[in-house]
Amino acid sequence: MSALPNINNIKNIYFIGIGGIGMSAIARYFNSKGVIVSGYDRTETNLTKQLTDDGISIHYHEDVELIPKSTDLVVYTPAIPKEQQELRYYQNNGYPVVKRSDVLQIISDHSFNICVAGTHGKTTTTTMVAHILRDSGYGCNAFLGGISANYGTNFWSSEKNVYVIEADEYDRSFLKLSPDISIITAMDPDHLDIYGTEDNFKQAFRDFAGRVKDGGLLIKKLGLNRNMKATHTLTYSLQNDSADVYANNIQLKDGGYDFDVIMPENIIEKIRLNMGGMHNVENMVAAIAAASSLDIENEKIKAAVASFKGVKRRFEYIIKENEVVFIDDYAHHPEELRALINGVKTLFSQKRCTLVFQPHLYSRTSDFADEFASVLSEADQVILLPIYPAREMPIEGVNSEMILKKMTNDAKTVMSKEQFIDWAENNFNKNRNREFGEALVTAGAGDIDKLVPEIKKILEK
Repeated sequence: MSALPNINNIKNIYFIGIGGIGMSAIARYFNSKGVIVSGYDRTETNLTKQLTDDGISIHYHEDVELIPKSTDLVVYTPAIPKEQQELRYYQNNGYPVVKRSDVLQIISDHSFNICVAGTHGKTTTTTMVAHILRDSGYGCNAFLGGISANYGTNFWSSEKNVYVIEADEYDRSFLKLSPDISIITAMDPDHLDIYGTEDNFKQAFRDFAGRVKDGGLLIKKLGLNRNMKATHTLTYSLQNDSADVYANNIQLKDGGYDFDVIMPENIIEKIRLNMGGMHNVENMVAAIAAASSLDIENEKIKAAVASFKGVKRRFEYIIKENEVVFIDDYAHHPEELRALINGVKTLFSQKRCTLVFQPHLYSRTSDFADEFASVLSEADQVILLPIYPAREMPIEGVNSEMILKKMTNDAKTVMSKEQFIDWAENNFNKNRNREFGEALVTAGAGDIDKLVPEIKKILEK
């Protein structure tokens, strides 16, 4: 890591990969402080458009002529190739060049930090915690890995020296954080291209748990590794009463849930969560445990939960009508897909569930092909799009057909995006089940979300 200038002396900062969800939150942080922020990304997205609307200058092709030469700090994401021209220019010319995680470390060095980690559930849980703190008036700064539907952003600032931070396990980034409260939602193996083995991956989470400050609190899902220690530890569960914190009296109602939360020294009754998926009840249990540990009043917690609108692309209702329900979700790991499919089939048990899935990364597809096939077989009908490569080059023999061949359901196929749009218009839309209705779900961490507006138009015809 290059020497980092004093964060208060930074007047001009440049981001390579500014459109990433984590990078854009930090860009917004510096922009809110009056720093001149600019950056590069490969493609224009809704997120980069929002950044430019905020006054941040962004360009979309590698060009050292376009980059600021008087910048105080250059921040890059590990997803950027080492040979990227602008990155190499800055590295070869003595500029301070650091990873996103290094900047988060410095920002949060002297604050009270609530850090949420986990293979899945972390974005929703982080957003839930941050929303409860903001809505209740407790106050916090927030660095989120998704767009809060309540506020339309992945970052907000506060005068209170409290930070809610999504702790990313990719590239071991979360090991640079110092939590006062940490939440660990899941440790299902992922990013084996980085970690090599499942043991290495799980060890990183144990190391993260060990970073909780003296006197701090670790909130971990029941059943996770017992070797994780902190001064104070709480386990949480959806409804297993052997956990320290759990939900009780869960009732399904209007696509959401009513429930109570039982804690060692507190019970909050008649909580209302207006979003789908039992896994989101469990995420909220963890968020409520964190908020309660800060002595936020029960009624304020209940009001905040009831007003929580969710996170963009996390069980997000695009259309919610009797005839058709259309949900978009970021799920890209087998366990996330399992929770998504189970949630849809529980909430809309009489509707046919059609899942459109875009696998993310060749390495992840290769590592978990059997698991993907097993989980996807639980949907009534599955359409696989080609693999979204992100930062990777193709791997011979690894493609969406690899998953398809292992699936056991009859209604399954691979389509290009164009073929899928044509199918949605000329097959799905014209042959909808009018009696019980349809549940259409798009899932994946690539660019499948760009199809959502067009699909919505087709379904509303």
